[in-house]
Amino acid sequence: MVFARPKTLVSWSSGKDSAYALHLARRSGELEIVGLLTTVSSSFDRVAMHGVRESLLQLQAEAAGLPCRKVPIPWPCSNAIYDEEMARALRAAKDEGVTHIVFGDLFLADLRAWREARLSGLELQGVFPLWMRDTAQLAREMLASGLAATLTCIDPKKLAPSFAGRAFDAELLAALPAGVDPCGENGEFHTFAWAGPMFERSIEVTPGATVERDGFVFADLLPSARSRTSDRT
Repeated sequence: MVFARPKTLVSWSSGKDSAYALHLARRSGELEIVGLLTTVSSSFDRVAMHGVRESLLQLQAEAAGLPCRKVPIPWPCSNAIYDEEMARALRAAKDEGVTHIVFGDLFLADLRAWREARLSGLELQGVFPLWMRDTAQLAREMLASGLAATLTCIDPKKLAPSFAGRAFDAELLAALPAGVDPCGENGEFHTFAWAGPMFERSIEVTPGATVERDGFVFADLLPSARSRTSDRT
């Protein structure tokens, strides 16, 4: 007897953790991944917190072979508004048969509990493929898999602004100061994943301006001409 796999969305930040969570969830074969779910700042047309352009988010979704459900949120955005907009998107997904949501969380117990409480109220189930992995080992595993990413957002209180725009690679891991998590799970940095086993093709990007805004340092990325051409073919 063949059992239907649970229809599942991936909570997609555009970064390496959600990208690798997608890869592991697919590899397990236990879930039917039917799409990505991403909050986008309606004021800037960028992925919330990571600062990634919506055009690059779309290229990621196409490279992953999945539709992306974009949840628009204002800036600034209160917790109440965030909860309301996310609940609306999750209810719509549930109406279409989605029962599970994959997250790339690593070890922040309060964050996981918060997510699970809200999912429980909607009768949805969270899946956490990376949970409690040793982040130093996990970072090396990501790189060994072929995952490639660029640091797009830096908290200058935790990491030097010069790290903005750097590649997430072995050299970066060796250069991180003591106390900085190798995967940035404490908010030290956020990334844009542009290649890896979760994608059918890599996403070529070119560096843009680096700016400081709202207490964070953002390194802008733009789709290369080749990526835009591939998108049209």
